[in-house]
Amino acid sequence: MSDSIWGYQPTAGHTAGTDLVGYKVEAADGSIGKVDKHSDDVSSSYLVVDTGVWIFGKHVLLPAGTVRTVDDAERTVHVDLTKEQIKNSPEFDKDKHTGDAGYHQEIGGYYGGHRHP
Repeated sequence: MSDSIWGYQPTAGHTAGTDLVGYKVEAADGSIGKVDKHSDDVSSSYLVVDTGVWIFGKHVLLPAGTVRTVDDAERTVHVDLTKEQIKNSPEFDKDKHTGDAGYHQEIGGYYGGHRHP
């Protein structure tokens, strides 16, 4: 599996070190919530999104490679996924999302197969 799903696309416009917490997250077909936490770690960058009332009480882990653009002026992150793809993603596990290679492979495999070109 390629690790590129865990790195921001060069065209995303994200500057490492920029705090994305609180940014709105927009899927291809509408808003999905806000960034709850994020990581800029090389080869394991991700966003944790609080979906709020859209999927009540659910958080989702989005690899950085799913980010299409970061708009700092609007404090919005646009991802190359539909709401349905995000809703059907593997369950977020707050205990495994840092450092569990198997969990990262599961998430990366899911989103790697669902990215829009």
